[in-house]
Amino acid sequence: MPTASQRIPAVVRPLVSERARKTLDLVEKFVNEECLPADPVYHAQLGEGPARWTYPPIMDDLKKKARDLGLWNMFLAKGHYKEGAGFTNLEYGLMVEHFGRCRTASEATNNSAPDTGNMEVLAKYGSEAQKKRWLEPLLKGEIRSCYVMTEPGTASSDATNVALSIRRDGDSYVLNGQKWWISGAGDPRCKVYMVLGKTDPNAEKYRQQSIIIVPTDTPGITIKRMLSVYGYDDAPHGHAHLVFKDVRVPAENIVLGEGRGFEVMQGRMGPGRIHHAMRSIGAAEEALNWLLTRANAEHKKPFGKLLSQQGVILQWIAKSRIEIDAARLIVLNAAAAIDAGNAKQALMEIAQAKILVPNMALDVIDRAVQTYGAEGVCQDTPLAYMWAQVRTVRIADGPDEAHLEQLGRRENKRAAEAAFLLQRQVEITDALFRKYGTKESGPCSKL
Repeated sequence: MPTASQRIPAVVRPLVSERARKTLDLVEKFVNEECLPADPVYHAQLGEGPARWTYPPIMDDLKKKARDLGLWNMFLAKGHYKEGAGFTNLEYGLMVEHFGRCRTASEATNNSAPDTGNMEVLAKYGSEAQKKRWLEPLLKGEIRSCYVMTEPGTASSDATNVALSIRRDGDSYVLNGQKWWISGAGDPRCKVYMVLGKTDPNAEKYRQQSIIIVPTDTPGITIKRMLSVYGYDDAPHGHAHLVFKDVRVPAENIVLGEGRGFEVMQGRMGPGRIHHAMRSIGAAEEALNWLLTRANAEHKKPFGKLLSQQGVILQWIAKSRIEIDAARLIVLNAAAAIDAGNAKQALMEIAQAKILVPNMALDVIDRAVQTYGAEGVCQDTPLAYMWAQVRTVRIADGPDEAHLEQLGRRENKRAAEAAFLLQRQVEITDALFRKYGTKESGPCSKL
């Protein structure tokens, strides 16, 4: 079988360095031989009850192996951050696809969300004091973090609606409000929250928000409950409903400055959406592996034939291959656009990836589930859990509908240009009719 570096799409191959190709092959080998076999052990070590919210010891062994191989912090993009491993967004995109094939790989290599996005925020916008206290231990994998944005009772798909109050009081800020779907808050190693809230409700719409760093042991923070995703608790990571009541933090914990939360948030989310998309492609690839295995299982032949001998299954396999490969090109194009400028200049390409990829992955995973029947919806395969995880990506970092509307508005700006081009073509056609003395017959251009 060709290695991962040999399977790099031809159109982007010139953009991938020799060092990145070697690392990509190492990533694939690490995921195949270390992480995927470790996934069931990781799950078993979580146990039941309160034990599920402890740290599975197998993760420490995986982290040591990853560091020994040099597979650590690959996400901080070359040319944008000095703290990373020096890979471009495109090169990292090829790597993170493999992380998406299993549960343990992202954390084992210190490339897991929401830590990656929070580290990017600190590296890009943090003060030297903030970097020393929070970025350094995060880069070392000594602690974990949360991104605290979404709120119950507000339409959080529009981040300007956030209502949590961040009020200046002397040399401190005081936080009051509620947040939910705070991924990672259940982890005992989570030591810091990056909280988005309102510092000035009367300011211009996009200057009302600020992001502030809040240590998780600050008095006044309560974990009201842990939320489940289609019944999965995602322990020990988890998704929490948090209550902030008179939570006081030093004023120097504000990131970049008061009123600049939206700017920080947008800087964080662009690359993060690409990371989510590539992980989703990895999940789709893994689901296709499961589909192929079941479709050719000699010991399971419904009606005396392999599933792969059924025409509809072969069509599913073919469609899945086409859809995965096409989606990969969309994501790599977005990553290349970020590398060529920045996330703001690649908004259209990022939106395309954010919308297309999770929907594609859900279709592929669902086909794999269908081939396994009842086995596909239970814990005997990873497919049901994969589907639940990818389904959340259609909501995380902005729902599909919000991105579709933004993308539609952006594309619709070409309407006048498109109409001008068509009108010009009609005029040229009319001139040609006159030149050749030909009467209109059959299909012709009319506006």
